Amino acid sequence: MCLALAAATACKREASTLDELNTRTVILPGGQKIRVEVMTHPTDMMRGMMFRDYLAPDRGMLFVHGSLGNYPYWMYQVRIPLDIIWLDEKRRIVEISPNTPPCQQKASECPSYGGNQKALFVLELAGGMAAKYNLKLGDVLEF
Repeated sequence: MCLALAAATACKREASTLDELNTRTVILPGGQKIRVEVMTHPTDMMRGMMFRDYLAPDRGMLFVHGSLGNYPYWMYQVRIPLDIIWLDEKRRIVEISPNTPPCQQKASECPSYGGNQKALFVLELAGGMAAKYNLKLGDVLEF
């Protein structure tokens, strides 16, 4: 009984809200911490930041692709500018698309961005945050 109670208490501390269940902390080279939603399922990855009106400066979305590859992103139905950051298997930044503009046009009229370098992870932050945090190619993020 004590073991079960201790385990339940530990789980409650670790994920006290539904929001925390699918999130993780990313530590930037300057020591800043960003809380990110982790996307691994293809449907969730496709939806991404669509239809959202706001992204806090200390929040983001981390897409985990199943294998190293070229992953261009687009901004169809995204309502806010985003910084899109591609990372390789060592979590090193290999490409950045800063202040990527939203696209409210028809899907066929929305351009793709990035995907020019092999990546395993893609991090989306609010537009302008990569510059604010002085993120640059070659930086390594912790998560």
